[in-house]
Amino acid sequence: MTFGTVGLVLVSVLLSSSAQILLKTGMSDRAVQAAIANRAGLWEAMSVIALNVPVVLGLLAFGLSAVVWLLVLARIDVSQAYPCVAFGIVLTVLAGIIFLGENIHPMRIVGLVVIVSGVVLMARAT
Repeated sequence: MTFGTVGLVLVSVLLSSSAQILLKTGMSDRAVQAAIANRAGLWEAMSVIALNVPVVLGLLAFGLSAVVWLLVLARIDVSQAYPCVAFGIVLTVLAGIIFLGENIHPMRIVGLVVIVSGVVLMARAT
């Protein structure tokens, strides 16, 4: 994998992870939570969600991540590229802890170690 391709993979994974944090932030907003709890109208809830800045930014980050991912897939085999997405899981968990104050159970840490180990094994097999 070339340096440029590694860079594209990292950008895609970072955008995807950022999208998750932005979407969670937006969906945790009091106005969004109130609109969801108010069973009066689906359209009202959808409009509050659609106008929420973090949600919009999260969706844009996801879209951009997909575009960058297409560039990755144009350069390398999907079997080589896709294990790199697993690093997004690790980044998203860490971002959840750092930016959202989420707690992590020790078993999740074990799971993250297993994921990273698997990615390392997959990378060495190419």
